[in-house]
Amino acid sequence: MKSIEIKADPFFETLKLRDVSMWEIFAQMIDGEEKEIIFLNEDDTLLFNYVLPETKEKLDEDRKEFSKQFTEKLSHLN
Repeated sequence: MKSIEIKADPFFETLKLRDVSMWEIFAQMIDGEEKEIIFLNEDDTLLFNYVLPETKEKLDEDRKEFSKQFTEKLSHLN
């Protein structure tokens, strides 16, 4: 499995500027090989990681599950 390190702040700022979702970027990265995407802060500390699946269908399942969990967490904050 290939590892890809991404600085989180510049990555998410670029997504905002280009008005694109991280899921669209992830979909472009799918090539049949699993990849571990490692998000780091400015001090190279691990924030979180995500294993990019081999297929866009699995990516879509991950996106739906992420959205569900994110919505649940937000509802608990209110």
